[in-house]
Amino acid sequence: MKKIYFREEYCMACRLCEIACLVAHSKSKKIIKAYKEEFPNLTPRLVIEQNGPLSFAIQCRHCEDAPCIAACVTGAMHRDRKTNAVSHNAEKCVGCWMCIMSCPFGVILRDIKEKKVATKCDLCSDEKILACVNACPNEALICAESIKNKDKKKE
Repeated sequence: MKKIYFREEYCMACRLCEIACLVAHSKSKKIIKAYKEEFPNLTPRLVIEQNGPLSFAIQCRHCEDAPCIAACVTGAMHRDRKTNAVSHNAEKCVGCWMCIMSCPFGVILRDIKEKKVATKCDLCSDEKILACVNACPNEALICAESIKNKDKKKE
């Protein structure tokens, strides 16, 4: 399974990955419309944490033994059989937030717009190219099969 890997030495905290994520998950898929018509009801599925010159992209790790899946009482969090990614079914979500509390990385967020629904990185399931990886000007975010391949070119 391909995962997103982060190389902090290349990140300059420009937050283009966050913007690309917001736009990719907006209704319009256009930056101006997304910000004028949908913001602040959009939630990026990855977040840049910054402390001085150090910055780090945080998004779902799609853990092999995902605690969010085990904690989900409705089965809304599940492993996608096709991609093997940890996925979320908004229709089943009741907003108990057990997934948020059980995530060791703190990357599952409450969807601002839907209020009761959790949101997380879905590896851009509707797209061939990951929006955050494609938007990163310094290739701080890369997509690879394993950490051994993380220095190879994305997709």
